Amino acid sequence: MSSNIDTTNWPSVNTLTAPLVQNLIDNARSLRVGIETHATGATIIDAGIKHFGGLEAGRLIAEICMGGLGRVSLTANPSFAHWPWQLNVHSCNPILSCLGSQYAGWSLAHEKFFSLGSGPGRAMAGREELYKELGYQDKAASACLVLESDKAPPLEVIEKVARDTGLAADKLTFILTPTRSLAGTIQIVGRVLEVAMHKIHALHFPLEHVVDGMASAPVPPPAPDFLNGMGRTNDAILFGGHAHVFVLGSDEAAAELARNLPSSSSRDYGRPFAEVFKVVEYDFYKVDPMLFSPAAVTVTALESGKSFTGGKLDAALLDKSFGFAA
Repeated sequence: MSSNIDTTNWPSVNTLTAPLVQNLIDNARSLRVGIETHATGATIIDAGIKHFGGLEAGRLIAEICMGGLGRVSLTANPSFAHWPWQLNVHSCNPILSCLGSQYAGWSLAHEKFFSLGSGPGRAMAGREELYKELGYQDKAASACLVLESDKAPPLEVIEKVARDTGLAADKLTFILTPTRSLAGTIQIVGRVLEVAMHKIHALHFPLEHVVDGMASAPVPPPAPDFLNGMGRTNDAILFGGHAHVFVLGSDEAAAELARNLPSSSSRDYGRPFAEVFKVVEYDFYKVDPMLFSPAAVTVTALESGKSFTGGKLDAALLDKSFGFAA
């Protein structure tokens, strides 16, 4: 699929991210993250395995995931009585920031290790078909990947990333954020705008018509096991996420996008994600891909100034997913 996206002035996401990664390293003690140098020379940042990490580490990692083109903050949220804090995300270039950097699209596996790589390092390797469509490949002196993993990548994975990015291993940084950790929880929920952008792409709405975007979602409590942890972070977006995108094009196209974009447009909507995942025998490919989107959306047509809404927030399903005890 080709696109009309103008990438002429797109910056290097790895160059923009390098000082953010260095900030994480410089403040490792106060952020409760661990820093190790692998035998290959690669830097490994532990944000939730042997080190506690935390909400602030997760917030900073979410900004790293967005390639230095996104801002993430934590604020009070009046929408949900039992979950009073939310994550706010904004990007000045949602196509590059969310799809070109933040999206977890690079499959990295060796023997018993498996993780989907997200973050700006993806754009150096360009291994996904998406980069051909975007017409973008990053070039920088270093690269960073974020892995939703509870173990460090093995030598073979590090060597693969080095080959595919064209960098020496000592120019690579891997940030590890297990799903059950506080940092992992924040960086996953911080994908609320990215999830909207990914579904916009899946709906074949012209990406080049998306000018700007912002989104929010409640902060869930981490779960005691992986399945429910994954469920809660997904449900924060599916039942509590609200995305607002500003688009070019006709009012009719904007209204149609608002109708089709919310998670409620999916046949699998209506149950906590952990239940849905269990029913399909833990096979992601059996889950309706249209499920992965924010609960509510606002689409503003810039040329007419009109805004269109779709979906709704669902406090009852959030309470069920998050384990609220009355």
